[in-house]
Amino acid sequence: MGGVEMSDVTLKIDGSDVTVPEGTLVIRAAEVAGIEIPRFCDHPLLAPVGACRQCLVDIPDAGNGRGFPKPQASCTIPVAEGMVVETQNSTAVKAQHGIMEFLLVNHPLDCPVCDKGGECPLQNQAMSHGQSETRFEGTKRTFPKPINLSPNVLLDRERCIVCQRCTRFAAEIPGDPGISLIQRGAQQQIGIADDKPFSSYFSGNVIQICPVGALTSDDYRFRARPFDLVSTPSVAEHDACGAAIRIDHRRGKVMRRLAGNDPEVNEEWISDKDRFGFRYAVRDRLTSPMVREDGELRPASWLEAVAVAAQGLAAAGSVGVLPGGRLTLEDAKAYATFARDTLRTPHVDFRARPLSEEETGFLRTRVAGTSVTYADLDAADHVVLVGLEPEDEAGTLFLRLRKANRKGLRITALSAYASEGSRKLGAHVVLTAPGSEKDVLSQVSGVSAASVILAGERLATSPGGYSAAAELADRTGARLAWVPRRAGDRGAVEADLLPGEGGLDAEAIVRAGLDALVVAGVDPDDTADPAAFLAALDQAGFVVSLEQRVTAVTERADVVLPVATASEKAGTFVTWEGRRRPFEKVFAKPAAYSDAEVLAHITAEFSLLGAESAEVAYETVVSSPTTTESAVTTTDSAGFHLATWRLMLDNGTLQSGDKALAATARPAFVRIPAALHAELGDVVTVTGDRGSWTLPALPAELADNTVWVPTNSFGRGVWADLASPGSTVTVEGA
Repeated sequence: MGGVEMSDVTLKIDGSDVTVPEGTLVIRAAEVAGIEIPRFCDHPLLAPVGACRQCLVDIPDAGNGRGFPKPQASCTIPVAEGMVVETQNSTAVKAQHGIMEFLLVNHPLDCPVCDKGGECPLQNQAMSHGQSETRFEGTKRTFPKPINLSPNVLLDRERCIVCQRCTRFAAEIPGDPGISLIQRGAQQQIGIADDKPFSSYFSGNVIQICPVGALTSDDYRFRARPFDLVSTPSVAEHDACGAAIRIDHRRGKVMRRLAGNDPEVNEEWISDKDRFGFRYAVRDRLTSPMVREDGELRPASWLEAVAVAAQGLAAAGSVGVLPGGRLTLEDAKAYATFARDTLRTPHVDFRARPLSEEETGFLRTRVAGTSVTYADLDAADHVVLVGLEPEDEAGTLFLRLRKANRKGLRITALSAYASEGSRKLGAHVVLTAPGSEKDVLSQVSGVSAASVILAGERLATSPGGYSAAAELADRTGARLAWVPRRAGDRGAVEADLLPGEGGLDAEAIVRAGLDALVVAGVDPDDTADPAAFLAALDQAGFVVSLEQRVTAVTERADVVLPVATASEKAGTFVTWEGRRRPFEKVFAKPAAYSDAEVLAHITAEFSLLGAESAEVAYETVVSSPTTTESAVTTTDSAGFHLATWRLMLDNGTLQSGDKALAATARPAFVRIPAALHAELGDVVTVTGDRGSWTLPALPAELADNTVWVPTNSFGRGVWADLASPGSTVTVEGA
């Protein structure tokens, strides 16, 4: 998208010459000159609207020798050559004072109990650009309060100054215009449609950009004051986008999380999952190491637990290491060193989901060491999405793609169904049945050296999918990037947490019957075969679990070692771009060790044991081959292809405990072809090779012979309760 060359414009603001690019708004030119103009509705990432009128300035010369007869809103007027702007003369000051007086006429004087008190633009600017005395002697307007715009977002209407920041954000940035102005004149207020809550994965941003205390968080309301809180910058741990966040905490407890300002990554926006999903760090936490004795787990000291872990692993012949996808780069490197140097095992794999041998090679050759950035997406002429639903799987990426699309970026999505997220991205959807990505990729047109191909982790379940994406990139010169779901996955690729020479991948490790397993941060229900994973834990002679909370793995482990959550350690996440995102420790809790520190303790114990026995790990282990055969041979040719991905808000373990957040999860439906919906009705029974579900159904635009189910919104999830990856399912009326 080559833009037109902008020429520079010189104007006078308060007597000083200022040179800015053509098209710059007067309010931005004043910022460049270091001149402060009060404002409420203006936001640099939203389209100008001139709603609050607080930024009025006097323009005696518009650049044509004639001035404006009245003060003008500086947030809507572009600069012109030779323009003269006065922001502090008697005309401008009188106008600004007048607007402030109007805004305060009905604004309640409840600053001491208002959640915005202490960090409120209205408070600050009433002091700097308002009058010291009020002339208003009437009764201020009141409303019943609060109104639930959604389970997360509450509205106190009497505080609202109708700046429209929230409604503009919802419509422009995520494309979820479920909140708008209702009624007219003096009665105008923010509202939602009857019985239709404001539903957006990004709704929490309206709380943060509201310039008064009108929009508040159900979670944080009346909990703390800004001057009570200690703020620590950090990086969001729920996806691979690396959004900058700010953690506000008090006495060792997180009170709220806010979006950080990072123009290169998430700008000023974060998803609700990143904003409200932090209770997992205090719920069901493991408090001390545990060791199994006489079949039961009992609390143990760190010294004892580490010694037992080292002895058990040293005595084992073959060891598999499954570190999962929540790791920082430092932890990932520690696992790689621990597996290769301490345990001397090639059987190591971070992937806690359906995978393939093809993917292993792709990650090594096409992902490690590469970099495609958000800026590259902005500059691209065409972005192709395959095996990826950005709105659900990568929130920050979704917002950046939507912003680029509104400026003209062409987006093509290869997807099993035309989702709402694809519509918001303005994407051309090529309906692609699961498993046919290879053929469809070879026919995608309009890809050039200026294009970017984004492949999601789900492409692993489509035979030949990654090879086809790489071939398309090589043939056209397009950039190719891999977008995983978990925050630690890209760092694990960089640390080479993949099977070594002769090593088994995660699915093969589960089937191989190794003597011992080291498992960290893996939810068995996320893996390709949950039943086989649990069986492997039961059958393994020795299992060491490094975990934050009580899980199905810790219940079956011989040694359980509690590890720190993201807020309890410093580290670095590597984003899908390959960008390193370091973050500092928020809480210094005693005995909260990172995975790397725990592994170092075990390694130290190993050297005391002089563990030669680990050498046998290099013996070949007989195992069934792991080219996910289910992806090639379907169980029942008469059935439907099963397409699935996770909704952003679902039954994921890092979201448990956040009630208001869970209440905003989208209702989960199975999507079936319209003709089938007309025949079977609103409730259907889907049956796969692992079980059946009876679910509410909606008609959708789907690839031929395909149905779509959310991966983890019902029961224990698709892989545990319904079907194996790549298999077919049958659909009947309930």
